Amino acid sequence: MSDTPEQGRERPSRYTRSFGGLIGAMVVTVVFIAGYVAFRAVTRDQPDVKQDVDYLAQVSELQGADVTVVFPCGLPDGWRATSTDFERGDPPTWGIGFVTDDDEFVGVRQEQSDVDDLLETYVDKSADEGEDASPENSLGVSTWQTWSDDGGDHAFSTTLAGPLDGQTLLVYGSASVAQQEELVGRLSTGSTQGC
Repeated sequence: MSDTPEQGRERPSRYTRSFGGLIGAMVVTVVFIAGYVAFRAVTRDQPDVKQDVDYLAQVSELQGADVTVVFPCGLPDGWRATSTDFERGDPPTWGIGFVTDDDEFVGVRQEQSDVDDLLETYVDKSADEGEDASPENSLGVSTWQTWSDDGGDHAFSTTLAGPLDGQTLLVYGSASVAQQEELVGRLSTGSTQGC
């Protein structure tokens, strides 16, 4: 017999294969992948996706069901509607959220609630009462109560009359007083056909 290996047979490698070696290789691989994922998370910007809401279509549907809600007939340039909220009831509750052109929030809330409860929910538990204001509007409201908090939020509140008699309307958010007054000036209960 010869001491040379036969053709076709491989010599065993010098690398010792063991269970510990397998675990070590897996740990190194997992650490590498985790490091890569962490690096990508830190260095890559995540897109800030904000869905726009067609609030006028929703208002039109509500009007078709003989529900009267307050809404702005058009928005200032650069503003977007980002949320709506409707809850059935007698009377129903209604809300719309907007983001201004400088990324500040303004909301409109209409419901049969005490203004203090609405302020606590949407502005601050200890909102400060300001001077009465009279922003132009088509709702027939001559006096609005103003509110603010230490965080820079502002609000306008009023009690509605007519078909919405007794309901509280709150315009609130982090947007400036001037921006909120501009929204108040666009509020309507009329048909969406003219918008």
